[in-house]
Amino acid sequence: MKMTRYSEPQILAILRQAESGVPVAELCREHGMSNASFYKWRAKYGGMDASMVSQMKAMEEENRRLKRMYADLSMQNDLLKEALGKK
Repeated sequence: MKMTRYSEPQILAILRQAESGVPVAELCREHGMSNASFYKWRAKYGGMDASMVSQMKAMEEENRRLKRMYADLSMQNDLLKEALGKK
């Protein structure tokens, strides 16, 4: 997994600065990031606070765990169908 230079609290602070009226170009130059990164962060984290970010992370982890469980059960189901179908 790719690691980012900025943590979620840092990203939220940068987004708050932009909401307060600081120009995006100036923010990007000050923090050494691209405009694309800023707009990607705004699309993902816009309007969130720290508690919402932690809640989103927890939900992503739970979703990842459930997908893995589903894949395992689906594979077991397919194996059982094959075993029963050959008899």
